[in-house]
Amino acid sequence: MPSNQIIKNKKAYYQHLAEASQYSLNITNWIIFFCHLILSVQLDTKDLVQFTLKKARFWTQYSDLLSPRQTKVIKRLFEAGKEGFVGGISAKKYMIIADCSKATATRDLALLVELGCLYQLEGGGRNTRYDLAI
Repeated sequence: MPSNQIIKNKKAYYQHLAEASQYSLNITNWIIFFCHLILSVQLDTKDLVQFTLKKARFWTQYSDLLSPRQTKVIKRLFEAGKEGFVGGISAKKYMIIADCSKATATRDLALLVELGCLYQLEGGGRNTRYDLAI
């Protein structure tokens, strides 16, 4: 995780490192930057732990209620991580992931909403999209 934060902030990291490597003994800016970096890592880790706990609670609550097809789709949604499935899942995406007909996808999505596994995002009709209700 820390290396991911360094990669995200590579330019600032190397800039602060270069400044701290100069002939001055004042490394205050480097220490401040590094503390912010560590705090950012801790917050990301906290979010990841919370997501993992929500995921575990979800499977405890719903695993026995889902068909293999629904389980496959929900697993794919969880694979997207804490950021979620970009744009939510539509019937079309469901059809592709589950390899099923549009009618089956629509029925499955409606059941998943009814069970409380998914919630409907803004919009409706052909563009109805859903996301995990965690």
